[in-house]
Amino acid sequence: MQAVILAAGQSSRFWPLNYQRKSLIRVLGKPLIFYTAEALKKLGIKEIIIVQGQERDAEKSLSGLGIKNIRYVVQSKSLGTGDALLSAGKLIKNDFVLLGPAKADLSLYLPSMLKRFQKTKGKIVFLGAKTKRPEDFGMARLKAGKIIEIVENPRSKDRHSDIKTSELYFIPKDFVSCLKKIKKSEDSLIGAFNLFIKDRGGELVIAKQNPLSLKYPWEALRTMNFLLNSKNLENKISLNAKICKNTVIKGNVFIDSGAEIGDNTVIFGPCYVGKNCKIGANNVIRGPVNLEEETITGAFSEIKNSLFQEGSHIHSGYFGDMVIGRNCRFGAGFVSGNRRLDRGEIFSMVKGKKIGTGLTYFGGAIGDSSRFGIHVSMMPGALIGSDSNIGPHSLILENIPDNAVFYNKFNSVIKKNDRKI
Repeated sequence: MQAVILAAGQSSRFWPLNYQRKSLIRVLGKPLIFYTAEALKKLGIKEIIIVQGQERDAEKSLSGLGIKNIRYVVQSKSLGTGDALLSAGKLIKNDFVLLGPAKADLSLYLPSMLKRFQKTKGKIVFLGAKTKRPEDFGMARLKAGKIIEIVENPRSKDRHSDIKTSELYFIPKDFVSCLKKIKKSEDSLIGAFNLFIKDRGGELVIAKQNPLSLKYPWEALRTMNFLLNSKNLENKISLNAKICKNTVIKGNVFIDSGAEIGDNTVIFGPCYVGKNCKIGANNVIRGPVNLEEETITGAFSEIKNSLFQEGSHIHSGYFGDMVIGRNCRFGAGFVSGNRRLDRGEIFSMVKGKKIGTGLTYFGGAIGDSSRFGIHVSMMPGALIGSDSNIGPHSLILENIPDNAVFYNKFNSVIKKNDRKI
């Protein structure tokens, strides 16, 4: 059996972390697509086909990571998932697994789906999961427990179940010929699914827990949590790491070569500290925390349940439940508000629409190469674009776009002191 991973999408709802493909977000020093490919191999998939963009970024990111029997194809234009699958059509010789690129939890679902597929005699097997936001997903229309149609982003009157499809499908090899009959569009894959289901029927395996997804930026924290609480995190301190006096390390913690941990710092695992990271004195790191290579923290920083991409530097402050892109810079006294006063669900604005995160802890997400002055405060759920500059003493209440300059205006008053010195 083959597998086809679709890794060429633009991921617009993953903003502000979509300067690179979402599958290339790094956890434990490797891109997320690595864990998807590795899980497929462990589960007996012999050949993997990856559909990537013209930049060939998936190919570059997986180079040297030791996964064999991968073939790459390029989707020349971003014309949806159906067109992406057709790009791989000439390489598909057998029944195949079709999936998204960030599925580190495959081992929880793939065996039961394979077992069902082997019994179905040519039907597509879908992975489903319950959702409270049907309007955001492809939803399964059911009849007597059988899937009869996929309805994309249904309106209220079209909701015939609360089961969404979850970017994981077992598909007969002749499905590609069915897909070729559908006019190319963003929804052509759904159209082909429905045509195939009408002819042969479909099967649905419902997940007991919500599968990992990376549609929105806050979902990167759940993926990080899964990986840091798995066997992928090794409890090890490199011989080439420097641990200073009175450092306390508890739980499962990996500290890579060249890393330095300052005096009196406390690290509670699970935690990953990448190559050449420098953790300042008197830090508190409360896992799960992932610090990719060359992350630097100054003295008196506190980090909790956060994912830092490579090369970001912070001076001091509180970073709670955050996803931070590459090469960001933070002045002293940064504070993320990661919880509402009423302890309710946190909402974020995505493509002009207010979306519930399903979380009561979320400090926000920041794109690549943004810079912050001293004493910046950020309210829960705010998203900040890449290459933006945030002025000192700013209070961030809402999203800030890419390439922006943001600051709060202050009226400074200087009066002459009549007292003699």
